[in-house]
Amino acid sequence: MVKHLKRLSFVRRSRELDFSLDEIRGLLRLVDGHADTCAQVGELTLNHVAEIRHKIADLKRLKRVMEEMAAQCSGGRAPKCAVIDALFDASAASA
Repeated sequence: MVKHLKRLSFVRRSRELDFSLDEIRGLLRLVDGHADTCAQVGELTLNHVAEIRHKIADLKRLKRVMEEMAAQCSGGRAPKCAVIDALFDASAASA
């Protein structure tokens, strides 16, 4: 029972750190096979850090775009809303 709780705690903490389910499975395979090495875990962790950096850059861009869209908001009714217009434009561009 304690082993299962420890494993669940491991999965929960890994998800809190935004590891994907595939990454968690990989870590657990290393642990279960008793073949875990710091080098393998370190490599997986560094790959995860690179993904986090990419997400941070994306979120910063998203924040800037959203702030720019909000700054164009005149407070009028929705048909004349710059934010709504920008969202429609973005949808049309990706369609």
